[in-house]
Amino acid sequence: MSVSTSQVKELREKTGVGIMDCKAALAASEGDIDKAVDYLRKKGIATAKKRGGRATSNGQVQAYIHAGGKIGVLLEVNCETDFTGNTEDFTRFVKDMCLQIAATNPLAVDRERIPESVLAKESEIYATQAKESGKPEKVIEKIVEGKLNKFFSEACLLEQPFVKNPDVTVQDLLNDMIAKTGEKVVINRFVRFQLGETEQ
Repeated sequence: MSVSTSQVKELREKTGVGIMDCKAALAASEGDIDKAVDYLRKKGIATAKKRGGRATSNGQVQAYIHAGGKIGVLLEVNCETDFTGNTEDFTRFVKDMCLQIAATNPLAVDRERIPESVLAKESEIYATQAKESGKPEKVIEKIVEGKLNKFFSEACLLEQPFVKNPDVTVQDLLNDMIAKTGEKVVINRFVRFQLGETEQ
C-alpha cells in the first residue's frame, strides 16, 4: 500500500525513528499509526537483542537535585558513540531517568542486580504472610511468585512504569532509544541520596 508523507511525518514525530523505518512500519501496519508504533517498538526490542554484545564506552553521567536539595541522583548511561552521547534525545533520556530514580527510589537497574539476600528475605515474608492467612501449601509458591513480580516492578528501574507516562515502562523507553539511535544503550549504574538517610 502507498504511505502518505503526512503519515510518515506523524510517525517520525511520535517515535523519532528514521524515514525509511517509518515507511516500512506504516506499510507493514496498513497505514495504522498506532500499529506502526507497536511495530517499531518490537523492532527496537529486536535491535536491542542484536546489539547485546557491542561495546558501550561513551554516554553521559548526569547529576540531578530534586525537592529543594533534599534528593540527589547521580546516573551513568552508556552508548556506543560520542555522537549519540551528545544528542538532545540522549540527554533528554538521561535526564528523564534521573527524574525517575529521584521519584521512585529503585533498588537496582534490573532483577539480576538485586542482592540474593534481599530476594530471600522478600520471599520469606510473602510465604509467611500466605501461610498465616491460611492458604494451602500448593498455592503458596504461586502467591510468592506473583508478589515477587510486583516487587520487581517497583524495585527494578527497567520494570517500573515511567513517571511521566505510566502506560510505558522504563524498558520500553530504553528500547525506543535503542531503535532511535541504532546503538546499544545501557543504563549502567546510579546512586540516589536522600537527606537524613543513613547508609545501610
